Amino acid sequence: MGTLTIMASGTNEALKHTGSVLSALSEKLYVIKGGCGAGSAVKMVNQLLAGVHIASAAEAMAFGARLGLNTRMLFDVIRHSGGHLGMMFENRVPHMLDNDYTPYSALDIFVKDLGIVTNDGSSRKVPLHISTVAHQLFLSGSAAGWGRCDDAGVVKVYETLTGVKVEGKVPILNKEVVLKSLPSEWQVDPTDDIRRLNHNNSKILIVLDDDPTGTQTVHDIEVLTEWNVESLVEQFRKRPNCFFILTNSRSMSSEKASALIKDICSNLCTAAKSVENIDFTVVLRGDSTLRGHFPEEADAAASVLGEMDAWIICPFFLQGGRYTIEDIHYVADSDQLVPAGDTEFAKDAAFGYKSSNLREWVEEKTVGRISASNVTSISIQLLRKGGPDAVCEHLCRLQKGSTCIVNAASERDMAVFAAGMIQAELKGKRFLCRTAASFVSARIGIIPIAPILPKDLGINKERNGSLIVVGSYVPKTTKQVEELKLQRGQILKSIEISVDKLAMKSLEEREEEIKRAAEMADLFLRARKDTLIMTSRELITGKTPSESLEINFKVSSALVQIVRQISARPRYILAKGGITSSDLATKALEAKRAKIVGQALAGVPLWQLGPESRHPGVPYIVFPGNVGDSKALADIVKCWARPSRISSTKELLINAEKGGYAVGAFNVYNLEGVEAVVAAAEEEQSPAILQIHPSALKQGGIPLVACCIAAAEQASVPITVHFDHGSSKQELVQVLELGFDSVMVDGSHLPFKENISYTQYISFLAHSKDMLVEAELGRLSGTEDDLTVEDYEARLTDVNQAQEFIDKTGIDALAVCIGNVHGKYPASGPNLRLDLLKDLHALSLKKGVFLVLHGASGLPEELIKGCIEHGVRKFNVNTEVRKAYMESLSSPKKDLVHVMASAIEAMKAVVAEKMHLFGSAGKA
Repeated sequence: MGTLTIMASGTNEALKHTGSVLSALSEKLYVIKGGCGAGSAVKMVNQLLAGVHIASAAEAMAFGARLGLNTRMLFDVIRHSGGHLGMMFENRVPHMLDNDYTPYSALDIFVKDLGIVTNDGSSRKVPLHISTVAHQLFLSGSAAGWGRCDDAGVVKVYETLTGVKVEGKVPILNKEVVLKSLPSEWQVDPTDDIRRLNHNNSKILIVLDDDPTGTQTVHDIEVLTEWNVESLVEQFRKRPNCFFILTNSRSMSSEKASALIKDICSNLCTAAKSVENIDFTVVLRGDSTLRGHFPEEADAAASVLGEMDAWIICPFFLQGGRYTIEDIHYVADSDQLVPAGDTEFAKDAAFGYKSSNLREWVEEKTVGRISASNVTSISIQLLRKGGPDAVCEHLCRLQKGSTCIVNAASERDMAVFAAGMIQAELKGKRFLCRTAASFVSARIGIIPIAPILPKDLGINKERNGSLIVVGSYVPKTTKQVEELKLQRGQILKSIEISVDKLAMKSLEEREEEIKRAAEMADLFLRARKDTLIMTSRELITGKTPSESLEINFKVSSALVQIVRQISARPRYILAKGGITSSDLATKALEAKRAKIVGQALAGVPLWQLGPESRHPGVPYIVFPGNVGDSKALADIVKCWARPSRISSTKELLINAEKGGYAVGAFNVYNLEGVEAVVAAAEEEQSPAILQIHPSALKQGGIPLVACCIAAAEQASVPITVHFDHGSSKQELVQVLELGFDSVMVDGSHLPFKENISYTQYISFLAHSKDMLVEAELGRLSGTEDDLTVEDYEARLTDVNQAQEFIDKTGIDALAVCIGNVHGKYPASGPNLRLDLLKDLHALSLKKGVFLVLHGASGLPEELIKGCIEHGVRKFNVNTEVRKAYMESLSSPKKDLVHVMASAIEAMKAVVAEKMHLFGSAGKA
């Protein structure tokens, strides 16, 4: 990035000025003598030096800013120049650079202290010029209203007088410019080497994850939510490359988190000893953009596992837009890189921090126990120019007990580091890693896979709605929820729960709020509606970090209670936020282990719940609070929504062709008919087609069509809606706009050439809407819905004409006439030309067209099977279903609802029988 070039040519003059100001302090050491006691005199000298140090520090930094220097870099250069600057300079200048004037020693104290010094100097006739000027500066600051600010606030006087800003925040950078300025990546992908090294290394990588979001870069790996010795022994015996243990420690106090990590590490050691040839490396996956219990968890792990050669700090996470460059950790926001200390994450009520520089972050979090100057780092230059061997060499040179920052700006950087670290481990080095998710996948050599879709898990047949639970409060989550409601608000059912009632009001109000939400959610899910449960968006925090954690606990535990009280099995569950997703998995869903299937979206883990959970096998989407753009949540919910139609008519017939069976198309006229077909299909696990004849459309109109479409959408098996015997161009053009999946163009009453022209016209329009087109060649005798075709008008399908017809019309399915009739067959029984059907089947296979047989009512089983063997994939059924309906009306009933129920059962029995006859039962 060339940050050193930010310093202007006046650097030497600025440093000389600073040095001259500080050296002038020595003139004060001789002036106070006699008259006062030694202790009081020393105190007065100390007051003078402290006040002048702070004032001169403010003057130096203001002068540097006026010269156009990067003040933070100026401070670093002075601090590391080798000279002794004094405690006040090193302590107070960071306050000025951070623009943080939280009072440690208020500015007014130096108004008082330097006032005493200057008064005493005056009474003793000692000219204290520097002290007097410093006193005037503090007086000016107090008069300006900064008296109760930290004494470093005296710099504001200079800022006001000179119009400069001393604050030395790390600048926001252009992401594209920065990434292009970096050296080219290491030319070799080390993933294969990592896998080979891991095989030789034989250490199992165990990831202690402080929330479930750390699984966001891996797949085909197990995550445990319990860690007793027996479970760990079972896991070790599987000898996996890696597994996760979900600790959820970020929701705990530091004391409880430390005790938990000690307990887990002790159990790991015990379990490892009981399994032959087992060794492991622990990763504390808990970055969450630098939030979490550090160094407490690392200290706890080391107290059990023993001293490490180094602690590795590696928060790079590509999918979360988190980069570490020149030891500064950035969070990507659109096309910018924002220093982590300036993001909303740094303002976390429980885990807040100020430093974006990871060296300084370590010093800040360890409260000075590990100074920034003692933290080493691996640069991007070393990764990209030296490769894994250089990483290994660097790690092996570290003093025991070191802390090492890993810079990274790409997945390749991460893989290079991982390969070098494994080499160092093979040489006997031991490391304790605190990292984000990207390190884990790099360390075990995982190759990313595409996001998992609902069809990959076979959940499209699930009938209930999905459950989305949002507990995260980061601004990104709030934006994502707003976008979700904007895009899906008309479909999605939203339940907002009051955080005030859950955390701040009486127990009675809390329980009532929980009960209300659970009952509503259960009803919505059973009504097959995707359901959002979200906490109210007003953030309520405590006065202290521990109070904030307690509020978080009350809210999270309430979400657990709500989900526990929901008895409906959701299609899938999405939990938004680390703590929320952890608590729901372990406490509400009672999962003891789950399989990490992959990701639902980049950086969004997807689990399948284990057999012991309340909803075995249900997909569980763990959506981190800080991942994705504003549309990410809406994108997942839209992608994972239950399809409006499970299949198209064409898909039904393709599957029938592959499976060697046929699908029944059942004519329906009212709600009872629709219910009978859908109920039979679901009970028999069969695909089916709801078919509307023109006469039925004339009577039932658009409500009948809407009823069929809604039933098809809500069914748990593939059901489509077909318009039958469209013999009018005007009628069919209108039908194409009503939402049917497929249409039959019936020009069989027309001369051959006119039939082709008519069918061709409608076929073009229907295909533009992705609708399957069926047409009839030849003509059936018999009666259907008051339309009678006399025997002398009937015509069998001609094979030669069929070939020309198919070629010129582009139809998808051909209704053939082989002696079949509409309505009842004669007393002598049906006389079907199976030889003709055989020839038509040969043609249909060649042309990729499905064969359809109208008039299936009354056909015996052997003829049905013969037709299926010769390629019939759709049978139209009408007469027998209508007959069952009419006969059910003949027996008296108490009420209309009983008449309807009886009719449904009668028709359902016929439909179910046909499904078994056609071979479609069990094929859904």
